[in-house]
Amino acid sequence: MISYLKGIVAGIQTIGNRVVLTLEVNGLGYDLQVPQRLVQQLPDSGGVAQIFTHLQIREEIPFLYGFASPAERDLFRHLLTVSGIGAALAIALLDTLELPDLVQAIVAANTQVLIQAPGVGKKTAERICLELKSKLIEWRKSAGFFVATGGPAPGILEEVQMTLFALGYTAHEVSHALHVVSEEIGLPKDAYVEDWIKQAIAHLSSSEQVGY
Repeated sequence: MISYLKGIVAGIQTIGNRVVLTLEVNGLGYDLQVPQRLVQQLPDSGGVAQIFTHLQIREEIPFLYGFASPAERDLFRHLLTVSGIGAALAIALLDTLELPDLVQAIVAANTQVLIQAPGVGKKTAERICLELKSKLIEWRKSAGFFVATGGPAPGILEEVQMTLFALGYTAHEVSHALHVVSEEIGLPKDAYVEDWIKQAIAHLSSSEQVGY
């Protein structure tokens, strides 16, 4: 088992919907499929990076997947245990949300957030929540994830998210905006749906103007 590889970033290429990182380790080049989000954290070509890996063998052909942290790799492995979830969908989910937000969405059975990932439909999202909820409640404690306390109350969260998704904002943008509105602006959890939407859009609009 290869736990991680530490080496020189030799190249990054996009093949279809896959992002492949070539990492040179002791004169050997390893090709790893990685989430797009990881690319943003890598040093420039020639820099040194440590990538946590998962080895999968399909039809006797080995495939290496790379991740920014052991926790991200562990969640990828949890997702692969769900019936109907392959590596492509698991990586799509990791690319759609920050790790704590993805874990929270599964634990809270928030399928509206999960279906924002390309290729994940409602039934698939429901299956992910059903099969992983109890596992991740325990796992996130050992992984050091806190339970999100900010944001709208559960009864109005879905309506706020659906409205913002319909306006074209991504799951990551919506999650960040609701956190800011809760923590920095101090909007009460049980405020009106319209107030949450208004404040979130105001933040998102100002972020667009400064290139967030």
